[in-house]
Amino acid sequence: MHTKKDFKGLDFDQVSLTKAPLMSMITGSIRMLVLGVALMALPLQASEYNWKAGTAKAVITPSKPLWMAGYGGRTAPAEGKLHDLYIRVLAVEDAQGHRGIVLSSDTLGIPQSIYDEVSKQLKTQYGLDQSQFMLNASHTHCGPVLKGALLDIYPVSDQQMADINEYSDWLVTEIVSTIGKAIADLEPATLSRGVGSTDIGVNRRTNREPDVPSLREQNLLLGPVDHTVPVLAVKRADGSLKAVVFIYACHNTTLSFQQWCGDYAGFAQYALEEKHPGVTALFTMGCGADQNPLPRRTVELCQEYGNRLANAVEAVLKNSLEPVKSSLATRHAMVPLAMNALPAVDRLEKMAAEPVSYTQRWATRVLKGLQSGTIQLTEYPYPVQAWKLGDDQLWVTLGGEVVVDYSLRIKAEFGEQTWVTAYSNDVMAYIPSRRVLLEGGYEGQSSMMVYGLPTDRWAEDVEERVFAGLKKVVNSLKK
Repeated sequence: MHTKKDFKGLDFDQVSLTKAPLMSMITGSIRMLVLGVALMALPLQASEYNWKAGTAKAVITPSKPLWMAGYGGRTAPAEGKLHDLYIRVLAVEDAQGHRGIVLSSDTLGIPQSIYDEVSKQLKTQYGLDQSQFMLNASHTHCGPVLKGALLDIYPVSDQQMADINEYSDWLVTEIVSTIGKAIADLEPATLSRGVGSTDIGVNRRTNREPDVPSLREQNLLLGPVDHTVPVLAVKRADGSLKAVVFIYACHNTTLSFQQWCGDYAGFAQYALEEKHPGVTALFTMGCGADQNPLPRRTVELCQEYGNRLANAVEAVLKNSLEPVKSSLATRHAMVPLAMNALPAVDRLEKMAAEPVSYTQRWATRVLKGLQSGTIQLTEYPYPVQAWKLGDDQLWVTLGGEVVVDYSLRIKAEFGEQTWVTAYSNDVMAYIPSRRVLLEGGYEGQSSMMVYGLPTDRWAEDVEERVFAGLKKVVNSLKK
């Protein structure tokens, strides 16, 4: 890339010229030609590669001992913190002024209630439509329960529910405010991309946790995985690193204790920000719903996995970056996903009479809803999103806990370099592929009860509905 500075050293007044008229005319013509080419090149390069970017982050660690989201076996709220939870925001603006927002949060998932409210406020305050922002969750299981999610999984008292609602309303305000700060921070920048790899994730459906160390040594781990680490690097005009976004497909579930913590993804973000002072590091989760960091359960392992992921990002930053032209196109759609038949009343009555558990609470609530007519949901509005950065970098987001089959199919259909972020905009349930749905198990069946949906599984066409919606938004980028 050429800039005006590149041509300052070329002083034509000091070039030795012959007095011959013909030679003077030729030399003058060459001088004008070189200067003309240089000047024409400068705005073209600026137009093609100069973005604007802004960052902001905020601590979202609850001040009260809220219930922690993710593990059904918990019997009490949080008891302090290992490290703070954050939301981190990157705002980008292309040469035409079109903006995109990437938010990373140390939460289990942004529920529909928060996504809807944030969407309204971003539209009103900043003119952003839903295609222009990604509200991503790291899926840490050491973050707080949020409003409208996990309705039955914990024995939450009325006061605890009030605290959850109060925190959730505050979080909405904090998300919108932090996005506003990132927009206010917009400054000239460049974007570049690359892809690394790390093998933290293990398919948990096909490998027993106790066997993983031995299977790994023998290279005998089974099942589909996605070990890629896509990286988006954002640099200031002076070339210093301003932000880095990275994606990885593995459950953020190394730890299961009673302290607030961003888990391995939190440690990875901390490590990158320590390595690069002043940088904002944003993790987004890939299709990791059937992938686990194994073995696990210790802080030492959690920090090790975080450092390994940070090192994979660092290797890309040092060796494998390609500039991204200053062009951004964004699309979004809500896809109606059909649910399996609502449960029979006699089944719900039997479950509601069982000893107290999350399934008993779920059955009791759904039974009352069916009897009163307040539960009639047969389809769920599922968010899909597609961005195109530059000429050819496709980045898609999917809601929910998406299994790895989707990532592999998306890359097969839309191109191997496609980036895939799941757990985005609304985490309402697991999203199994047809294969996983028919195989059964937790990811295919029963997990929907954990999220409070009124049935225990999606209809068998769930995968095809997701891809039909995704194809429409991706194809609309070409118009």
